Amino acid sequence: MIGWIIGGVVLTIILLFFIGTFNRFVNLRNGIDNTFNQIKVVMKKRADMIGQLVDTASGYLKFEKSTLEGVTKMRQMSMDNVAGLNDADATARSVFGNIVAVAENYPKLRAVETITPLQESIKSLEDEISRMRHLYNDQVQTFNVMAERIPTNLVASILKYTKKDYLEFEKGIEKRPDTKVF
Repeated sequence: MIGWIIGGVVLTIILLFFIGTFNRFVNLRNGIDNTFNQIKVVMKKRADMIGQLVDTASGYLKFEKSTLEGVTKMRQMSMDNVAGLNDADATARSVFGNIVAVAENYPKLRAVETITPLQESIKSLEDEISRMRHLYNDQVQTFNVMAERIPTNLVASILKYTKKDYLEFEKGIEKRPDTKVF
C-alpha cells in the first residue's frame, strides 16, 4: 500500500513536471512566433516608407536603376522564415543606403515637407526593429537553453522540439543606417 502511494506521488511529480515544462515551451514558442510576425509587420512598414521616400524624392533625384529595382525587390521579398527576414533586412538597408547616398547631393530636398517626417518615421522603425530583434533572440535563447538543459531536454526530445534559429543580420547591423539626407 505504501509502495502504491509513493509510486503515485512520484508519477504525479513527473506528470506535473512534464505539464509545466510543456506549457513553458508552448509559451516560448508562441512568443517567438508572435515577435517574428511583429518584426515582419514593422519591416513591411519600413519597406513601404522607403518606397514612399523614393516616390517623394524621385521628382528631385535621379536614382540609379539598381536602387529602383531594389525597392521593387524589397517589396516582394518573402519574410516567412529567418533567412528570408535576414535577406529582406539586408536589401532594405542597402536600398536605403543608396537613397541616402544619392540624396546627400541634393540640398533642395530640405524644402520638401514630406521628406523629413518620412526620415523620422524610418528612424523610429529602425529602433523598433532593433528592439524586436533583441526580444526575438532572447526568447530563442531561452527556448534553446530549455531544449538543451537537463531535465527539460527530455521533454523537448519527447516533443521533438529542436533549437530555433537566431536572427543574424549582416555585419554592421549594430549601426543604424544614416537617415539624414541633407
